[in-house]
Amino acid sequence: ELDRRILEITNRPFDLSRDLMLRASLLRLGETDHVLLLVTYHIVSDGWSIGVLFQELTMLYGAFASGALSPLSELPIQYADYAIWQRQRLTADVLERHLSYWKKKLAGVPPLELTPDRPRPAIQSFRGTRLSRFFSHRLAESLKALGRHERASLFMTLLAVFKLLLYRYTGQDDITVGSPIANRTRVETEDLIGFFVNTLVLRSNLSGNPTFRELLIRIRKTALEAYEHQDMPFEKLVEELHPDRDPSHSPLLQVMFAHQTARRQIHEMGALSVSPLEINNETAKFELSLYTWEMAEGLKATFE
Repeated sequence: ELDRRILEITNRPFDLSRDLMLRASLLRLGETDHVLLLVTYHIVSDGWSIGVLFQELTMLYGAFASGALSPLSELPIQYADYAIWQRQRLTADVLERHLSYWKKKLAGVPPLELTPDRPRPAIQSFRGTRLSRFFSHRLAESLKALGRHERASLFMTLLAVFKLLLYRYTGQDDITVGSPIANRTRVETEDLIGFFVNTLVLRSNLSGNPTFRELLIRIRKTALEAYEHQDMPFEKLVEELHPDRDPSHSPLLQVMFAHQTARRQIHEMGALSVSPLEINNETAKFELSLYTWEMAEGLKATFE
């Protein structure tokens, strides 16, 4: 029944013209057992924002439960200030420099055919599910050591592994994967709730039967170049590149990969014992997404 209610609440659409972009529900399971469900629209928040929201919720609960006033200080800026900064920074010359790189990098990028043995549905449904696996701390440390030897981060190493897996299943050696980047380059934005994240399109060529180390070197180069040109908003990039639109798949990329160094910490709230509840809202934003978290006990990987 709890799963049914969560699905019912999370699948209720938002009206962008009048709704608040945050919806809260408290589901009572017993005298001392509750589920707090927060549903937010992605247009006003990102993964970083959820961490800020949890931290502020914890501070406010502790203060109000003891009869104190809000301990939160006034924010020095608002999201609108960031939007103005972004417009001022992205002048015509800057945009053209970024656009020139991405046009060259993504020219003729082919869609990734994840299921070459069966056709795509004519219209993407976004129905989906999740599957999670844990990998040992020992394996995580071995991957880090391999990356350090090639001056590559754990993100780059895991991306190389993921692209090798995609190559195995698709037989394609031209593989494009999207990856989110926090895009909070100013200290003033660290405590803001809002949509800052940008999507980088990471295209790699696996032709020539490279060794894994050779592949890792290629992916490191691609990632570093993408970081240099991360200020180009993905939506603007799609608009400028004019890719062929097909309702059966997303433009430019069909697969996403995101790696985080730590899972969000859920702190105790006064006398309350708090723990996160994993939910599956039976949707998939892309044909395949891989999320990995570096944790004390090793690596967690979730396929969506």
